[in-house]
Amino acid sequence: MTAPATPLSDIEIQRELGALTGWTRKGNTLTRTFAFPTFPAGIEWVRRVSEVAELRDHHPDIDIRYTKITLCLSTHSAGGITAKDFELARGIEAI
Repeated sequence: MTAPATPLSDIEIQRELGALTGWTRKGNTLTRTFAFPTFPAGIEWVRRVSEVAELRDHHPDIDIRYTKITLCLSTHSAGGITAKDFELARGIEAI
């Protein structure tokens, strides 16, 4: 059985954020908004994000507003931001 994820400290979160362009912290979530040239391009990107999320068994909250898509990452079971959130953010950045 895998050990439950534990929330990162504020210092750990700031350190990790320094290595991710465009991501910010809002409370207990990491967030970033992506812009696409067309609605279908954004939806295709979300499909690819879903594959990355499934591989990690960790899923973002996704808000789609025409060509702007906002992702929010948080480990709800841990009540905050964990290493799993940064791992997923890095996977999303690799798309």
